[in-house]
Amino acid sequence: MKEKERKREYDEQKITGFFDKDTEFKGELSFKGSFRIDGYFKGTIVSDSMLVIGEQGKVEADVRAGYVVINGEIKGTIRAEDKVEIHSRGRVFGAIITPKLIVDEGAHLEANCQAGEQMETASPETDKPKEGASS
Repeated sequence: MKEKERKREYDEQKITGFFDKDTEFKGELSFKGSFRIDGYFKGTIVSDSMLVIGEQGKVEADVRAGYVVINGEIKGTIRAEDKVEIHSRGRVFGAIITPKLIVDEGAHLEANCQAGEQMETASPETDKPKEGASS
């Protein structure tokens, strides 16, 4: 799917809340529906829904959301239940844990990434060889 098609996909979803470009907020953010950040946010974000970080958005946070779209900058850990999209102007520093990761050409990514469908079922116990088992 091309970037314009993906952009249209999340644009069509209703944005129920936002921080505008001149907004600064520190604390904990939780929401239902889709939320867009075009300003500055520092803290914790928790939602089962979609978070959009606009081109002017700067976020320093641990994020737990259903779907994260990044057009601006984020520093922290992102845990997405569905997927993370980093568009061409997006910048990510930290860690990403998600079943699906999409990174557009031109995006900046400096993060530890754990992506893929198997990550949901994998655990340290099942990945280790059993004692006494031969290879």
